[in-house]
Amino acid sequence: MKFAVIVFPGSNCDVDMYHAIKDALGEEVEYVWHSTDNLDQYDGILLPGGFSYGDYLRSGAIARFSNVMGEVVKAAQAGKPVLGVCNGFQILLEAGLLPGAMRRNEGLKFICRNVGLKVENNQSMFTTGYELNETITIPVAHGEGNYYCDNETLAELKQNNRILFTYDGENPNGSLEQIAGITNEQGNVLGMMPHPERAVDSLLGSKDGLKIFQSIVKNWRESHVITA
Repeated sequence: MKFAVIVFPGSNCDVDMYHAIKDALGEEVEYVWHSTDNLDQYDGILLPGGFSYGDYLRSGAIARFSNVMGEVVKAAQAGKPVLGVCNGFQILLEAGLLPGAMRRNEGLKFICRNVGLKVENNQSMFTTGYELNETITIPVAHGEGNYYCDNETLAELKQNNRILFTYDGENPNGSLEQIAGITNEQGNVLGMMPHPERAVDSLLGSKDGLKIFQSIVKNWRESHVITA
């Protein structure tokens, strides 16, 4: 499986994402600059964290107009897995690939520490490696991770099991309903604030994030590899 790590001006977690795929997962991966106008050769699209375009206006508000985002939308519509982490999640929200919005953290401070996540749905292409209701440890690092949506959207997310992760116990940023990660209606686009790419080896304090990437590859192989 071949992954693209999209690099915007101001991305700073692209290297983490690249090495998570290459070294921990053992799959093919390339950096792809934001001016790229074709992602057809890639099987999975990864939008890393950082401060794209300096987070001017709003986090992700300018990046959503980058040339590559038209291709990200096409990839999502084609059913390819698209994962946006932290700033990548914010970009997906701004691009309309996921519903809702991000607000400043409730405490108005940047948060950088490990948090507990609860797996709310283990039937998605991103979470089949987990047990339902399993608690995992993944680091967060953000100042605008307070997820919000209206009541109608929240009801739809719940009804269709589109909330994949919630914060377990402590709500570090004030997110509505403890929400830490959601998918689109089709189930192939995941946005999450915690950084699974920083939790792929026990030397980093946790390897709980690796199963997200392993789940993506497992799903892709089951869908695309034909055996006699």
